Amino acid sequence: MENFIIHLLFVLLCSVFILGHGFSRNLPILSFDEGYSQLFGDGNLIVLKDGKFVHLSLDERTGSGFVSQDLYLHGFFSASIKLPADYTAGVVVAFYMSNGDIFEKNHDEIDFEFLGNIRGKEWRIQTNIYGNGSTNVGREERYGLWFDPTDDFHQYSILWTHTHIIFYVDDVAIREIKRTESMGGDFPSKPMTLYATIWDASEWATNGGKYKVNYKYAPYIAEFSNFVLHGCTVDPIELTSLKCEDTSNTNSIPMGITPSQRAKMESFRKKHMQYSYCYDKIRYKTPPPECVINPKEAERLKKFDPVTFGGGRHHGKRHRRSQAAAI
Repeated sequence: MENFIIHLLFVLLCSVFILGHGFSRNLPILSFDEGYSQLFGDGNLIVLKDGKFVHLSLDERTGSGFVSQDLYLHGFFSASIKLPADYTAGVVVAFYMSNGDIFEKNHDEIDFEFLGNIRGKEWRIQTNIYGNGSTNVGREERYGLWFDPTDDFHQYSILWTHTHIIFYVDDVAIREIKRTESMGGDFPSKPMTLYATIWDASEWATNGGKYKVNYKYAPYIAEFSNFVLHGCTVDPIELTSLKCEDTSNTNSIPMGITPSQRAKMESFRKKHMQYSYCYDKIRYKTPPPECVINPKEAERLKKFDPVTFGGGRHHGKRHRRSQAAAI
């Protein structure tokens, strides 16, 4: 009981720390070796310019990936990513948090997934969360982007606190998930590590598996830089000893979504959101309890895909759940 109370106090302190400091444009940028280690892929992971850049590649032999050296319970986590160009159908690049290696039957996850496409079609970005192994309830949202993610680096960030999760693209909030009582244990709440991977997801990633990875265009190379790992670290054995970084010397900006940032988020979602689980009438006859239905959003998605969002019948393959946890 004493250990539980100490652990709870640490969780609350870390949440207050993050709420008070927010995320900063001036948070320390780590080299690869300062924050990460190779996960898999042998020579398909290349570290460049004293660890400032990392290339992950996918070819006929294998994909590749890296993982943070520390466990974190809440924080701000970010990387600049440049995606491979040309034909990328079936390719998935993922930047995500997970604890599946520690909690095999009740893992948590917070995902950015980038879904490749055929030539002439744009990459799509997908966000998702799991809590306590709740993989039977996919909480995916999928979007287009207002830029070509293969032309240059763009920053992708996750803010995770005790009460909410915010996904950012270039400091534009694109999705906010608030912890609600109705979610129960489905909100990620256990320590996680950061992962980045590139892999072959031909069976589901592009048009439900219609288009596969074509290794004629390999190697597919995803480039990473500007690594930020800023949060409360956890002892990997005891899972209770936390240490939160000091940001007293950085120019922090307020955490959360200001009215102007919320307006930008709503504009992004209006223009670029292509899928949300809350409106998928084929998967969920009744939306999951945490969903807040926006009638205008529902109508726009229904026009975008009247079958999925209008409750009609599919004549092709049904939506497949994200498979990021397979890594």
